Amino acid sequence: MNLYDLFVKPYEDYTALQIMLETTGTFFGILSVYFSIKKNIWVYPTGIISTLIYVYILFNFGLLGDCMINIYYTAMSIYGWILWAKNSEDNIHVEVSWATKKEWIFASLLFIISLLLVTVIYYYKPYIDNHFSMTGTNLGLYHLDWANWLDVFTTSIFLVGMWFMAKQRIENWVFWIIGDFICMPMMIFKGLGITSVQYLVFTIMAIMGYVNWKKSFKEKKRIKS
Repeated sequence: MNLYDLFVKPYEDYTALQIMLETTGTFFGILSVYFSIKKNIWVYPTGIISTLIYVYILFNFGLLGDCMINIYYTAMSIYGWILWAKNSEDNIHVEVSWATKKEWIFASLLFIISLLLVTVIYYYKPYIDNHFSMTGTNLGLYHLDWANWLDVFTTSIFLVGMWFMAKQRIENWVFWIIGDFICMPMMIFKGLGITSVQYLVFTIMAIMGYVNWKKSFKEKKRIKS
């Protein structure tokens, strides 16, 4: 399989609107990560625009299970936006720190709960994708391929990453790095070549974000001492 088959051929049957929407969603997704690196609260409004665009794209592709997960991401972004607004002195930027042991325990529970929740969504996905009709629908996990199982795993990783980000914890970047890297081949498999490139950019930016937040914390600690 060559680059044409991976990144161009899937789009031959797409409309100009679909391509424009995916490109726009990718742009705002990258912009959101940029603002996150800068510890700027605009990470959330730009991120919400991106997830809402993908809600629309996935809904129109009939991928209602994936669509519901992106609604979940949007809700988490609103939660993070509220927390950052409360903890920002200038209403734009926030201070960052490492997570506590108690927060790690909560994050572990969040990961497990998310795994169960997303698995349940995929169990009912045939029913959801059939527009909530049981006619000719068989419930179960039989329809899942390797990309879907990876999606279950990465969704849980991203949820924990989003929670750590909302709490302004440096560890959030570790989860983004792992999840973004895994998502690259998954998106190519789903025929979303532009989005797979987005995740490559996300991986690089997440590494930059980790370095930037860690450096910022060290400088703040040095000034206080």
